[in-house]
Amino acid sequence: MALTETRPTDSTAELPPDHAPGDREMTMLEHLDELRRRLVGVVLSIVVGLLVAIIPIPAVGSIVDNVMRLLTARVPGGQLNCFGPGECFFVYLQVALTVGASLAMPMIVYQLLAFVTPALYDNEKKYLLLAVPGVTFAFAAGVAFCYFVMLPVAIAFLSGFQPEIFNQVWGAERFVDFVVTFLFWVGVTFELPIVMYFLTKLNVVSPQRLSSFRKYAFVMAFVIGAIITPTPDPLSQTIVSVPIYLLFELGVIMARFA
Repeated sequence: MALTETRPTDSTAELPPDHAPGDREMTMLEHLDELRRRLVGVVLSIVVGLLVAIIPIPAVGSIVDNVMRLLTARVPGGQLNCFGPGECFFVYLQVALTVGASLAMPMIVYQLLAFVTPALYDNEKKYLLLAVPGVTFAFAAGVAFCYFVMLPVAIAFLSGFQPEIFNQVWGAERFVDFVVTFLFWVGVTFELPIVMYFLTKLNVVSPQRLSSFRKYAFVMAFVIGAIITPTPDPLSQTIVSVPIYLLFELGVIMARFA
């Protein structure tokens, strides 16, 4: 009498051991729908951050008002000039949007990680939530480091360049644009170790793989430093590039403990 092989009826039993329960290959339309949902989440989080930033607090003012005071405190003379009827309004709006995006940064990172790691075990999904406070602290530390260390050096170089030739009058739009961009992207780069740690924790990358990129990371740190540094002098670029590379090394160290 021939024996017949019986197969398990549970569909999850045929999944590879390194896949999460219920994991399956998504179609292109499903990927696009998932991307749409994540982008909607990003936009909504920025809108919420914008509302929080512009709502005034009694006896304190709004977050944007206080940020504007901090920005103008770095201007030689302490006041900016507007050269058009709408320039002051659009500068204020730019700062408000940047502050809103900064407040929403933890949710933006969460949506990014949730999109690139859609199939996780339940015990792995908690790492996405644990990344939120770490990302928030890292971004705030990066902005503070840029404001108190990098920005004074850059402004000193710009304001003191050829004073016997140039009479510098700084407009609000140009000044706020370069300062806000500088602060924002330095804050983003400070999130690198946290992102590297949680990507390792989720088995997306390995510490050995990260270590193999060390020589490329050194070059990329100076390339990124040259891009986001508002001044062309080597000192300012080095002040930006060296911390970026050290952040990568910190991320490699943290990845070994993931």
